[in-house]
This record gives sequence, C-alpha cells and structure tokens, in this order.
Amino acid sequence: MQPNSTTASAPSGDGAARHHHHLRFHVPHAHLAHAFGGDSFGIKAEAFARFFGTPTFLIVQTVLVAAWIGVNVGGVTQFDVYPFILLNLAFSTQAAYAAPLILLAQTRQADRDKAHAEADALHREALAEAAEERQRLAADYTAKLLELLEQNTKLTAVTQELSARIERLTAEIHRTVVAG
Repeated sequence: MQPNSTTASAPSGDGAARHHHHLRFHVPHAHLAHAFGGDSFGIKAEAFARFFGTPTFLIVQTVLVAAWIGVNVGGVTQFDVYPFILLNLAFSTQAAYAAPLILLAQTRQADRDKAHAEADALHREALAEAAEERQRLAADYTAKLLELLEQNTKLTAVTQELSARIERLTAEIHRTVVAG
C-alpha cells in the first residue's frame, strides 16, 4: 500500500494529518523496497537470490545432481563422464551468478534494515513526544480542575453564608410582623 504524498509530506503546520499517517517515517525509505530495484529485473533477481536458500532449491538441486551422475554412471548416456567436468562447470557458473546476487541482496537488506530501524527510532521519538505532550496537557487540565474545585468550594461557602443570612432575616421579619 503506497501512502499518498500529501499526507506523508504534510507541512509542519498541518500536524493533525501528518500524525495520523502511521508509516510517515518509512516513506523516505520507500526506494529501498526491493533489493535490486523496483523494475521487473530487480524483482526477479531478488526472488532468485532468495530462492537459493530455500529447502526447495536444495532438494531440486540434489535430485538434478543425483540424476546427472546416475545417468552418466549408469551408462544411459555419457555426455559428462567421471570426474564430471561439465557438472563442475555448471556449479562454477551457478556460484559465479549466485554469490554476487546473494551478497547484493544481503547488502540491500542491511540498508533496508538500517533505514527501517532509523524510521522506527523516529517513530518512537514521536510517540515519546506525544506522550510528554499528553502528560503536560493532563497536568494543565488537572491544575484547572483544582482551580475550578476551589472556586466551587468558595461559592458553596458564600451560598451557605447567604442562605444563613436569608434565614435570619426571614426569621427577624417574621418576628417583626407577628409582634406588630
């Protein structure tokens, strides 16, 4: 999934859009997506390099070598007799192509790993900054809440005092009217 460029490169003034894009730290490293480039050759070369280390490759190669030797030793055909010079040449050719492909894949994977580690570190820093901001806001809100509670307590005390005065005045008026 490709992130849209407006969200990924939002100016710092548009922090809300930027902070909602969870892959924003990985966008600068998108060019490292494929070890050999993003074209069809690069994708096939990387798949080929990755295939070398699979059990499937080892099994297929073992079966082919056993068949090669079996056919030549068994007398079915003799296109590569012992000491199997053609087979050795095939292995040498395979190694000549496989080694650089594997090394290049490892180098590019290391580059991708480093880029992702840097992006993850930036993400962790952003999360830490956001957590600090939330803590600061929570402290501000707590202080404001305490201030409002103090004001409410003072208003409650004033209300109680005024209610007591009204009660005294009402009692005094009642005594004056009844005595009068």
